[in-house]
Amino acid sequence: ADKAITTINDAIEKVSAERSMLGAMQNRLEHTIKNLDTSAENLQASESRIRDVDMAQEMMEFTKQNILQQASTAMLAQANAAPQSVLQLLQ
Repeated sequence: ADKAITTINDAIEKVSAERSMLGAMQNRLEHTIKNLDTSAENLQASESRIRDVDMAQEMMEFTKQNILQQASTAMLAQANAAPQSVLQLLQ
């Protein structure tokens, strides 16, 4: 009977030790998952900021090109107006 109790106690100690190791491993894995979730969220936020910056930059470039095109059109209109004025004076 004593031998059986000793065997059972040894088995219980081994099971408890394994449960402790598994619990510690589970805790490490849970922390790793939380860290990965945080990293993924930060990466998503960074990507969003980069895309937003690109959109603002592209809108600024579009506006600049639009202004340049309007200025060029106005300059051409002025350049065409000068010869027309000379022709009218000559007539």
